[in-house]
Amino acid sequence: MRELTGITGKIVLVIAAVTSLFHLYTGATGVLEPRLQRGFHLLFLVPLAFLLFPMTRRSPRDRIPWYDWILAGLAAVPSLYVILDNPSLTARWEGITPVTPWQMLIGGIVLVTLVEAVRRSTAAALAILMVIAFLYAAFGHHLPGIFYHREFSLERLMEISYLLDDEGIYGSITGVSAVFVALFVIFGAFIHWVGLGQYFMDLACRVAGKTVGGPAKVAVISSAFFGTISGAAAANVYATGTFSIPLMKRMGYRPQFAGAVEAAASTGGQIMPPIMGAAAFLMAQITQIPYISICKAAFPAAILFFLCVGATVHYEALKYKLGSMEEVEAPSLLHLFYNSYLLLPVIALLALMIIGYSPFMGAFVGTIVSVGISIFDRARWMTPAKILKALEMGGRNMVMIACACAGAGLIISVVLTTGFGLRISNMIIAYSGGYYLTALFFIMVSAIILGMGLPTTAAYVLAISVGGPTLIEMGGDVLSVHLFVFFFAVMACVTPPVALAAYAGAALAGTNPIRTGFEASRIAAAGYIIPYLFVFNPGILLRGNIWEVSLAMMTAVIGIYLLVWGLEGWMLIRLNPFERLVLLLGAIFVPFPIFLDNFQSVIIGLSLMAILYLIQRRRRRNILIAQAGGPS
Repeated sequence: MRELTGITGKIVLVIAAVTSLFHLYTGATGVLEPRLQRGFHLLFLVPLAFLLFPMTRRSPRDRIPWYDWILAGLAAVPSLYVILDNPSLTARWEGITPVTPWQMLIGGIVLVTLVEAVRRSTAAALAILMVIAFLYAAFGHHLPGIFYHREFSLERLMEISYLLDDEGIYGSITGVSAVFVALFVIFGAFIHWVGLGQYFMDLACRVAGKTVGGPAKVAVISSAFFGTISGAAAANVYATGTFSIPLMKRMGYRPQFAGAVEAAASTGGQIMPPIMGAAAFLMAQITQIPYISICKAAFPAAILFFLCVGATVHYEALKYKLGSMEEVEAPSLLHLFYNSYLLLPVIALLALMIIGYSPFMGAFVGTIVSVGISIFDRARWMTPAKILKALEMGGRNMVMIACACAGAGLIISVVLTTGFGLRISNMIIAYSGGYYLTALFFIMVSAIILGMGLPTTAAYVLAISVGGPTLIEMGGDVLSVHLFVFFFAVMACVTPPVALAAYAGAALAGTNPIRTGFEASRIAAAGYIIPYLFVFNPGILLRGNIWEVSLAMMTAVIGIYLLVWGLEGWMLIRLNPFERLVLLLGAIFVPFPIFLDNFQSVIIGLSLMAILYLIQRRRRRNILIAQAGGPS
């Protein structure tokens, strides 16, 4: 991203700040008509992609070339047209009202500029997918087999691309970005400037800093907390890793492990309520399940994920006899208590959503509260200059999400219109032989592959649009299916060979990104198992009575510890290969009530843990006796 000064920097600041002010205004007074809300949303953000992101690595980063000004101006034309001609666009009949030559020209402009904006700001892979999708819609009638679809005129392709308000570039997916995600991004920018991010770091240092392996646990806890500010794994890594990774290395952790821990923990920030990234808002829109219900269902899974990461760093510290932070590095309890008022914006956000207000209203009120609480500490005062910076930061941070959602909207419109999604669903059912577990595996692989090259939001939307109907048709529950796909889209961030969070962690740790990715995927291994629990042990989603939910959570916790011990190769002392194999098998079978119910699984799991503990304790005693020279 460019760092601009002078007049160009001020122009970008004004555009980004106006973007944030527009969304705050609609958050306070009510959103506009769908096409108008989305039109104003993209009117500001797509041009910003050309002003903030260079065309190539060699392009200037301290100034904006003339051609980017032209592209930014062109990128604003389609949204201006959608806004100004909204009445006639609303009155037209889909598939009946002719597409005019002017609309064809606007359609060409929006396609070209959006593809380039996505390539610069989001991911080249998503831009390539957009081009492939449009070409497929145009020429797929020449293809054989499952790829064939009926022929569409160029006018019809332009219509489904941007003239509709339920799909396409200005469709419902962009609507989620324009209504919900934007306000949460602005909320995150404001609480960042108030200092909540540093408070989370201080709190994590106090809670876990002085325990065994404290620095790594600080990374885990702070990344979980930071999920309330940022829903992007790479952003989490850079926000908390600049502190935690050097601290872990200083305390004796292997650099590769330090980078992997931060990558795994920051990836988990995307599944930590109350924000969970933009994908959770899209999930609420697609499933029509209240957002707060999605957060409640996902919360136990987030806790299990971080339990796995935290336990791994704990036993890594025991294995290598690593220390904790110094007393002077952990903030005092008085300091934390004095600054606890910084949590009020998050509390206000949660309170409003719990009592029934919409998520965007909660984010709006939380933003206002963050400005109000700044008066308690002169150093934190949200002066006009700071407010302007927060508004600018919010606008800048929205660019990638807005472009990704608009691009995904185009692809989804092609998938639905051509019937490609239905044919893929039928193919998955056929190849899975009707077995639900096999179909789940195919969808898991597709979500991870998509997530390797795309932002989590886009990967989730594309994977669920193709695989979701398949799983639901085969009897899957709507929420468990969507969370299943979402979790694997998230896990792509630490799955080699393209693990974006691991690349960020490796850059800060100075290690090999591929090896760091493999280590991060081991540390976050529970993330590959938990999504299957959504399907086969729904108590994890807080479904059932208190007894059923408790048993489901107990089996999951036992499974997490068996998994961590098996992968780490350490409990009280080093485990032998046979013990590790038994533990890993237990980690797979105990949490899933396939052959036994949850109560029986708990008994077996606890028995396995107790037996292993006694064996380890006896072996450790013998080792200590041998080291001491035998019995006296």
